[in-house]
Amino acid sequence: MTTPFTFATAGQIRFGRGTATEAAAAALSRGTAVALVHGATPDRAGWLIDDLESAGARVRMIACPGEPTLDALEAARATLRADPPDVVVALGGGAVVDLAKALAAVLPGTRPALDHLEVVGRGLPLEAAPLPLVVLPTTAGTGAEVTRNAVIGVPSEAVKVSLRDPRMYPDVAIVDSVLMEGAPKPVVLAAGLDAVTQVIEPFVCTRANPMTDALARSAVPTGLRALKAVVEGGGPGDWDAMAWTSLAGGLALANAGLGAVHGLAGVIGGVTGAPHGAICGALLPPVLAANRAAVARGCETRARLDWVVDEIASVFEDLGGLTAWARAHGLKGLGALGVTPALRLGIAAKAQGASSMVANPVKLTDDALVRIMEAAA
Repeated sequence: MTTPFTFATAGQIRFGRGTATEAAAAALSRGTAVALVHGATPDRAGWLIDDLESAGARVRMIACPGEPTLDALEAARATLRADPPDVVVALGGGAVVDLAKALAAVLPGTRPALDHLEVVGRGLPLEAAPLPLVVLPTTAGTGAEVTRNAVIGVPSEAVKVSLRDPRMYPDVAIVDSVLMEGAPKPVVLAAGLDAVTQVIEPFVCTRANPMTDALARSAVPTGLRALKAVVEGGGPGDWDAMAWTSLAGGLALANAGLGAVHGLAGVIGGVTGAPHGAICGALLPPVLAANRAAVARGCETRARLDWVVDEIASVFEDLGGLTAWARAHGLKGLGALGVTPALRLGIAAKAQGASSMVANPVKLTDDALVRIMEAAA
């Protein structure tokens, strides 16, 4: 029998080279007062600012220099509260997209953003529908352009958690791989490893369904080959494939779930401040090995894990080969990212409460999570 499922995503997805030129029109159809969230500087957003202003928009800019924190979210909210925008536009990597999504979500309300955060907050639903949101990712990694949550750091709790609501899907997601080309190699590597992880974990998790399976079965082999190609200097077709993998991962995780890689990564990122994609890349091989070892042969879950490992082996020889290749191209282990042996047990215990951990294909003990971190060091 077919597993019942529900599938939700952005209001509209525009995918392909050149689609970024449609962003200004998409935004202006929703209002002329625009809040544009960009990276540390607006340098790479100049073309979009010109397009918006030429079409009659009034643009205010919000910088996102790093992975967003609760304080940064509230500061951006305060900047815009007196004269709120009609529409929010995001141009940047996963951190920029997350800040824009969270900002669009909390601007119409009056409660502190903390009230809406999972784990450390009250997890309350939004008081009102988010502002219209148009998103243009510039990295092939998180797939946040098609998810209903934003990951926010809470330094006082040393953790990253989600602000989540079914209404937080962007109105328009524009995925143009031209925007992704030319990123620094460490960013390409970390983002690509995150993208690959996010098509693997939904496929092996306990909430997989026919729709997410269809996406993942295509995107896992495509993504592994594209990852190797773009890190080693691939062409436009490879970037298109990487952009598709990232999009497929966002679609899959939003409608299935994730697993221990992301369960650990949220805590590790909060404790160390290390880049999310780099953490995921270090964790993926040992998490797959631990899950596979804990699942009995002959069951559907083991068959899925075996298939994933075989696909990795077809490109990188084996799980160890993936690690060796990534390290050769500059990926750091968890030790270099700040996870000392003394921190491991506390991280493991805290990760057990992460929302991503719930759908892992098997329950892993604290000791098993510690061993994973040791292997990823």
